Amino acid sequence: MLAETNSPAHPEQQTGVIFLIGFMGCGKTTLGRKLANRLGYQFFDLDDELEKRAAMSIPDYFRDYGEAKFRELESLVLKQTNYPANAIVSTGGGLPCFFDHIDWMNSRGKTLYVKLSPRTLADRLENGKADRPLLREKHGDALIAFIEEKLAEREVFYNRATFVVDGLNLNAEKAEQIIKN
Repeated sequence: MLAETNSPAHPEQQTGVIFLIGFMGCGKTTLGRKLANRLGYQFFDLDDELEKRAAMSIPDYFRDYGEAKFRELESLVLKQTNYPANAIVSTGGGLPCFFDHIDWMNSRGKTLYVKLSPRTLADRLENGKADRPLLREKHGDALIAFIEEKLAEREVFYNRATFVVDGLNLNAEKAEQIIKN
């Protein structure tokens, strides 16, 4: 488990488990930490949980075992983590698109898709590609094209989220209003 255990600020307004989904670089972890703090919820970063379980970094796991094994471990981490009723969970970018994950998350809480354009995602990801196994060799227009292609595949899953939100100016206060209304 990650982050501090907090008591909900307003127990009468608990929203349950909130799963943040979206493409890598959309800001799920940053938003998740701030939203959890704002609500007094516990924060889980599934990438961090996966790295603990694997005892290695995601790039190393990807390199050593491949994407298929990574997705299997990611599924185990998602489904075997014991979430309290008041939790914010940041997922990996591809997680909702494999196995039954989007349905599993929707049946156990609410999902919020943090949506950004391919160009905005590329701008955010350009300097941090070393830790992103799927992006390492992509630059400029090739990076944007890759993101467009992946989004075309993934949005069918992302768009099944409880909430689909423009992530460009999204902050914890706006996210709280969305999930509570």
